[in-house]
Amino acid sequence: MTWRSATVVLCSPALPDSLPAAALGVVRAAENVYAAPGLPDSLRVALDAKPAPHPDELTRQSGVVLVASGAHEPGAAALIAAGATVIEASVPPLSRAVEVMDRLRSPGGCPWDGAQTHESLRRYLIEETYELLEALEQQDRPAMREELGDVLLQVLFHARVAAEHDGDPFDVDDVARNLVDKMVGRHPHLFAGAEQVDSPEHQALRWEDLKQREKQRESLVDGVALGQPAAALAGKLGQRTGRAGVPFDLLPAEEGEGARLFRIAAAASRTGVDPEGALRAVAKDFAEQLRAAEAAAREAGRDPAELDADGWREFWPTPHP
Repeated sequence: MTWRSATVVLCSPALPDSLPAAALGVVRAAENVYAAPGLPDSLRVALDAKPAPHPDELTRQSGVVLVASGAHEPGAAALIAAGATVIEASVPPLSRAVEVMDRLRSPGGCPWDGAQTHESLRRYLIEETYELLEALEQQDRPAMREELGDVLLQVLFHARVAAEHDGDPFDVDDVARNLVDKMVGRHPHLFAGAEQVDSPEHQALRWEDLKQREKQRESLVDGVALGQPAAALAGKLGQRTGRAGVPFDLLPAEEGEGARLFRIAAAASRTGVDPEGALRAVAKDFAEQLRAAEAAAREAGRDPAELDADGWREFWPTPHP
């Protein structure tokens, strides 16, 4: 009897019911097709695959085909170590990212990832978001690509944690489904033959109107993230109230720096300026000027910590015309 090498078919957990196209002919021609533990019943039945025996028994059979969800499965690992041919599913990178996150979070995965909660991950979501904003401001494309990936990791992580909830679980597919429904619903001129939108401003107004009806909000404040940075929050409230016709004289008018800053941010937002972005740009420019003045002082043999007002003026960089 001629000995024929085994074949291991690896299906992606991200696409659990799909068999790699290259494996179809191999599976059809095989005398014995086995399903490794953890393979979806629907796929096992469709392939008419038998439950896989012990790895030692698998390696003693000629021409066996084992369909598994990963190379780490004991039977698959034993056959691969014995020289089996491996046919692996071609998985889109985004699906692969979901698969990796699932592996990290599953039993036997990464202890740190497995211990995280929505609450423990909050700080990382905030940190990664600010790192992405910095990359965008610096127009650093390699950093943008990396930081977008880090933000995506947080989305995948939170969705994976949410899938484990006892009472109201949802996964990344539910998140994507909701997103698609929202994007389609907010663009009826593209997907439902509604009145055409002729400008970005027209679309922004329609977006808010559709959102208001969709969410059935009772207040202009509903849906505003009150935990966002103060300048952004004041700007958002200023923008919404401006669209609703709330006059500027009804904004906080009491004495104090807080009310004054609120009016400035709200007024900026009503004119199309992002107050948070504008303030960040000025703050970062000031930080660069400060660094330049400190460097100039050190070059002149002066300690920046000992400079008085006139000393700071002496070394402060001259603004470009």
